[in-house]
Amino acid sequence: MGRIAGRFARVEPRRRARALVLGLLSDLPRKNCWTLAEYAGDTTPDGMQHLLSRARWDADAVRDDIRGFVVEQLHHHDAVLVVDETGDLKKGTATVGVQRQYTSTAGRIENSQVAVYLAYSTPRGHAAIDRELYVPRSWTQDTTRCRVAGIPDNVGFASKPALAARMIGRALDAGVPASWVAGDEVYGGNPHLRTALEGRQVGYVLAVACDHQITTRAGKFRTDVLVKKLPKRAWQKLSVGAGAKGHRFYDWALADIADDRPGRRHLLVRRNRRTVELAFYRCYSAARVPLSTLVRVAGRRWTVEETFQSSKGLAGLDEHQVRRWTSWHRRVTLTMLAHTFLAAATADEHAQEPTPDELTPLTCNEIQHLFSALVAQTVHTVIHRLRWSEWRRRHQARARACHYQRRTAQQP
Repeated sequence: MGRIAGRFARVEPRRRARALVLGLLSDLPRKNCWTLAEYAGDTTPDGMQHLLSRARWDADAVRDDIRGFVVEQLHHHDAVLVVDETGDLKKGTATVGVQRQYTSTAGRIENSQVAVYLAYSTPRGHAAIDRELYVPRSWTQDTTRCRVAGIPDNVGFASKPALAARMIGRALDAGVPASWVAGDEVYGGNPHLRTALEGRQVGYVLAVACDHQITTRAGKFRTDVLVKKLPKRAWQKLSVGAGAKGHRFYDWALADIADDRPGRRHLLVRRNRRTVELAFYRCYSAARVPLSTLVRVAGRRWTVEETFQSSKGLAGLDEHQVRRWTSWHRRVTLTMLAHTFLAAATADEHAQEPTPDELTPLTCNEIQHLFSALVAQTVHTVIHRLRWSEWRRRHQARARACHYQRRTAQQP
């Protein structure tokens, strides 16, 4: 919290931000403004809502502080920037960016809000260092709707790869030491993102679809057709890293992509040794690199999924109940801060205290459990709990009455 203290114009919102982050690190079953305010000892959620909507502080500056802290704590020469999106299921249409769209959270088209995140991943750990809310074209074409949600007038439609390129550019311009970028098919299939990375001479291993077209010296082929032309000697058994049950081995093959521009371009193919399922990656590096390096970067992409899982499960990333542009960015940024603390504390424990053979290493989950039990635990009186019960019921009764009035007025 000392890192971000200077980003607040007054001491009151700074203290409330600290209380909110402590609540995010607690073991509360749900982490929205109501539960966080009750946990902090407030009498109503008005203070927390003011912090997220109207208080004077710069969420983008706090994001930059988080990025610097993550790089400082998790710095490693094998750092990889991993980009991916995640969605939160929402009801209604008033929440900023919400529409019916595909989200990997549900695995289908749902009414949801989608955001793109950039994670800094090293062998020491991983954490999100940037975020961009995806605003669909249906929103950007409706200026009235955007203004009601607080979206600035200069925000136009940007695809997910364009948002990814924006975040990667910010990180590299800030001096983040990373020479590789990883991502899934949404980003690997976008030529503009690949061109932007090649222009910076930043290597990438980006997944592509089975029907992605690859140009070789023998002609142009779909990736799933090209892989059938590879000889048996082209495949090598390599590990993408250690998992919960040991090293994860796959068969890998590499095919050159014909291109007269500077740099090395390849199609990397992964084959599951049990199911024979295939995955394809488009790769670039400014100079020749061994196959093992490309495999290592490809395996690092899954760390962003672990970042989403722990951020949602431990810090309530998907439990915000905010509707406007500014509130979303502030809440998500403070959630990133809470998760960053857990990732940094876990990495520090691994570096400072070797794990005994009879114990498993400390994880973010165990760090959060210990921190909540030993440091962030708060004790409130019975009167405080009863007053909050009364406040919730009064608020819900008022909301129900307003809902019934609207339904009555809409009936012919």
